[in-house]
Amino acid sequence: MKNYLGLGLFFLLPLLSWAQDAYVALDPSDPIVFGGDHIRYQGARIALGPKAFFVDGQLSDAAADKWPFVFNSIQEAANHLTDGTEENPMVLYIAPYVYWIDDPDDPEIRVPKEGRPVPYGMEIACEWLTFRGLNAHPENVVLASNRGQTLGAKGNFTMFRFDGEGTAAENITFGNYCNVDLTYPLKPTLNRKRRANAIVQAQLIHCNGDKIVARNTHFISRLNLCPFVGGKRVFFDQCHFESTDDALCGTAVYKNSTLEFYSSKPFYHTTGTGAVFLNCDIRSFTGGAQYFTKANGQVAVIDTRVTASQMTSLAWRDDPPAQTKNYQYHVTINGKQASIGSDHPQNTVDLGHKPLLQAYRLELEDRVLYNTYNLLKGDDEWDPEEIKETVKAAASSRDKNLTDIPVQLRITASSKQLETTKDTAWLETSFFRFGNYPAAPQPVQWEVSAGDKDKVSLVSHEEGNRLEVVPANTTDIPHKVVLRAFTAAGLEAAYALEIFPAKLPPPTFAKPPHIQFDSTGHLMVDYALSDSGYADQSEISWYRSMDRDGKHPIKIAVSRANKPLLKYQLTAGDIGRFITVGIAPKHLRSDAGPEKRMTLQVPIQATDVKADPHVLETDFSTLAVENQPKVIPGYWTFDTLQSSGYRSSYQPTDAWVYGEGTGGADGLEGLVQTARMGSMSYSPMLEKVEDMAVSMVVSPHKTAGQGFSVAPLYMDVLIKFDPVTKTGYGLRIVRTTKFSNAVDCQLIRYEQHRVTPISEPVSTSAFRAPCHISLSVTGSTMSAQVRTEADYDRSQYPKAVLDEVSLNANIERNEQGGFGIEYNGGSTTMINKVTLKW
Repeated sequence: MKNYLGLGLFFLLPLLSWAQDAYVALDPSDPIVFGGDHIRYQGARIALGPKAFFVDGQLSDAAADKWPFVFNSIQEAANHLTDGTEENPMVLYIAPYVYWIDDPDDPEIRVPKEGRPVPYGMEIACEWLTFRGLNAHPENVVLASNRGQTLGAKGNFTMFRFDGEGTAAENITFGNYCNVDLTYPLKPTLNRKRRANAIVQAQLIHCNGDKIVARNTHFISRLNLCPFVGGKRVFFDQCHFESTDDALCGTAVYKNSTLEFYSSKPFYHTTGTGAVFLNCDIRSFTGGAQYFTKANGQVAVIDTRVTASQMTSLAWRDDPPAQTKNYQYHVTINGKQASIGSDHPQNTVDLGHKPLLQAYRLELEDRVLYNTYNLLKGDDEWDPEEIKETVKAAASSRDKNLTDIPVQLRITASSKQLETTKDTAWLETSFFRFGNYPAAPQPVQWEVSAGDKDKVSLVSHEEGNRLEVVPANTTDIPHKVVLRAFTAAGLEAAYALEIFPAKLPPPTFAKPPHIQFDSTGHLMVDYALSDSGYADQSEISWYRSMDRDGKHPIKIAVSRANKPLLKYQLTAGDIGRFITVGIAPKHLRSDAGPEKRMTLQVPIQATDVKADPHVLETDFSTLAVENQPKVIPGYWTFDTLQSSGYRSSYQPTDAWVYGEGTGGADGLEGLVQTARMGSMSYSPMLEKVEDMAVSMVVSPHKTAGQGFSVAPLYMDVLIKFDPVTKTGYGLRIVRTTKFSNAVDCQLIRYEQHRVTPISEPVSTSAFRAPCHISLSVTGSTMSAQVRTEADYDRSQYPKAVLDEVSLNANIERNEQGGFGIEYNGGSTTMINKVTLKW
């Protein structure tokens, strides 16, 4: 703790002379003169005081303690901060050095403090705080950490949290060196190797404030970079960024900056009026498509150059919704003019020859001026580049408004689905300046495609700022209609409505349901609906129960995709049970009516079942997958995961659902986890099982081979398993910190849900769609194989990462025949097919 008493003693000439003679900055080519109560840098004398601190990591504790406003660590300086103002900020003048914000040698795992979402290296609450590096090269003034999710931290370790308006940085590097080597040529003894090669969430800065500025500042990490994420208005000028996915600040203006993208989606999403790139250089190191966002959000890219050697395309996101409208002007890829998202041209607004370009860029007589005043002024006239008068002069000479130009047109709707003859929707527009500041309305025009004009009737009100939409779908099927709104200046927005034909009453039964046996071991339901002229889409469910009254039924099979499940294959699990069929009558133009059930009055006999009791195969397309936690021989069990250190706060009604996939499972249908975790199992109708085999096809959402969202998340595939006691054997597929594009496979033993490895782990790149997984137990030997049909560049992997896995281990025999999956992945993996043999 600094002692501020007797400050005059420190200002004696002998001490000042000693300081000037003894102090040498780490970079002699960019000298700093230290005078105890002041510093001199680049010809300026800077008096130190309560709002002007000098920090140099070279200073010993004894040397730093001699002056009240001098420190040798950021931590100690932060203990003495006082709030600054916009006119008189609190400034840390920082000499070249590597300043560790979190001790990299401390073995203690960092965990979030109570009430915080992530562990932070430092939390600073200070208004108008500036970090100013005393060197022209930001890589010489480094504020560092090297922790990330599962690598020194539980949670997404974040170096700083700032609470306060006006946080600023200049000539600084903020670096999380968890997955990046720290190289420091000024003093190589300060070099440090990355904590691990596997790329994990290793973040830099969360902030809670407005008017955030970084100039000539570097932001270095990989996954989840987070440069001043959370700021309302953030301005980056002449900055440099290195990142992979989910990384950038989605409320910022990036000007004259360089960005290196090491994976395909640098934004998770942008917020509100989004992010703007002005005169930037982007280098993509992605093989394949390069996107801007993983989810949604507006982006504007102006005068920006993209260079890449392996990139195949540049787009806003992988599958942009119809509502996406992003803006570009003069974008080049490897020196050639390019349109972003050329596969989805409706999402891109090219600002060439549009007045809206002046919101971002002004052409003056002698230069191009980027209109950051318009973008950042908000309601308080913020002008970090001090160009207000220049912009106003240009506005006056052109007799145009160049300082309050909105950059976003939004649409809100009273409804997204409309039924013809029943509903009406009202669409309303609103305009926003950058930073989500409301702007005055402008006249709006609306249009729909020529093929959709007969599906809706449009009535414009209030110069197009309110639109009445009346559905007019006279076909038999729903129709998606996209309405486009646009202004004379060039703003655009779009909204998708689903227009249904008029609903008809559900059909009635002309003949009630009746169940019949066939010779192939199936039950058939026979019924007839009243004649409607429309295709039957009745929702049919099959149930098992213990009595002929159908009490306490358990659903076992269902219709999907509007295809009635008229046939049900009997299995060994049906023997001794009573089968019920339930039909909710429906046709193409109706909703489903009340379900009508019919129960067989005799139990299923063994002679009725033709399916091999030693084989079970399913693609889950007709299997009922609602939560069914009871473990009963012959039944599937579906439930939430009962033990997880990464349990989601969202617990859905059903842990599993049959549906469409995303990412690596895009275009496929199968069984997926609703909360990215789940438990499922099957117990056969066999008293004792000797040998057993499992084969599966799965499709991970993750496409780079890493499988799961973070280490050490996993999927356990279980064999010879007792779902009641959670005891048996299996294969664990787990993400580790060894590789960012591979998983480990390891044979395991479950005993009362405790997991013990029984083989050495093997790293593999094969966990990508479609991935084939096989397990077998023969006698006392368990084997597992993992391979993929995916086409990918195997040469990018070291020899330690195999493209196929084959594992074996000796086990203790048991008589169990259960199969299970315990899934805790953080991202989904689709289960496409399971085959069990006993």
